[in-house]
Amino acid sequence: MSAKIYRPAKTAMQSGKAKTHLWVLEYDPEVARTIDPIMGYTSSSDMKQQIRLSFETREEAVSYAERNGIAFRVVEPHDPKRRRVAYADNFRFDRRQPWTH
Repeated sequence: MSAKIYRPAKTAMQSGKAKTHLWVLEYDPEVARTIDPIMGYTSSSDMKQQIRLSFETREEAVSYAERNGIAFRVVEPHDPKRRRVAYADNFRFDRRQPWTH
């Protein structure tokens, strides 16, 4: 039984950062998924895949895993590099790409 501890990334569908400040402990799959031959559904008998525990800090998640004897790996978050972009840059004469319709 092993787990992954990570901080979820921002959803691509919205600009907000809700639910990205929590750290999540998620179990790795122990049993491979199977495909139902009649309907084509995928299923698994591994019930731990449904468990997601949330923690306020990374240290809380790590201490929980160590207390319960869970082998874990920590995935560090990658914060995006923000560039300052101005609307006026679209109309600069020294653009790298030509502005066309």
